Amino acid sequence: MTPVIASRLFHLALRSSSPKSLLMFPQPYRACVAHTRLHSSHVKQRSYWQYLKRKVLKPPSPPYQHVCQVGDPILRSMASEVDPAKIASPEIQRVIRTLVAVMRRLECVGLSAPQIGVPLQILAAEFTERMISDHPQGMREAKGLSAFPLRVFVNPRVRVLDSRTSSFLEGCESISGFSACVPRYLSVEISGLNERGEPVTWKTSGWPARIIQHEMDHLNGVLYIDKMDSKTFNNVAWMEANE
Repeated sequence: MTPVIASRLFHLALRSSSPKSLLMFPQPYRACVAHTRLHSSHVKQRSYWQYLKRKVLKPPSPPYQHVCQVGDPILRSMASEVDPAKIASPEIQRVIRTLVAVMRRLECVGLSAPQIGVPLQILAAEFTERMISDHPQGMREAKGLSAFPLRVFVNPRVRVLDSRTSSFLEGCESISGFSACVPRYLSVEISGLNERGEPVTWKTSGWPARIIQHEMDHLNGVLYIDKMDSKTFNNVAWMEANE
């Protein structure tokens, strides 16, 4: 293949929507293509090593040991209710254990079952004294931070106790690396079943109420970006990009 012909074919291939059309080129041309972004919304292709990995190892299955990222359809789906009689079953108990384990490993304050690939109405939340100690006193008071032990809710329902709202920055493990200001009700009541299938109710306000509202949204296929002040949406490492 002469350089002139190869160059013309190369540019034709760039216009093609099929990555397979690039495989006709010798390695130097393919190397150039590998580093060329065809479009800002271009979907990243699975690497050859990832392909081999999936040939040898089975892909993970829910409940995942990782958090699903925005774009995964499960994050936009309505979670299904759990049969109360099955809460004690090994399957549901495994989901709850995994949910808590992933939440604690990532040191986040709340997580929902859809975020680990399970479309069921289960959420977990926990805010420790150590987490609060990372915030200055003034911020603790402004945000209404207060510690609470691990709480698990199955088939939860929320009732607004104070319809006034406050807006603070929120992040989400399913939208990793970003944050934005989101308005939330000041006080709510959540009720449902705990990990043992027992009825539980919790009235809370401030930051714990924000956590509960955030996780409840996940069960309804809603993400904080649907409610955020779009002008405050930011990459948490934006300053590092300029260093």
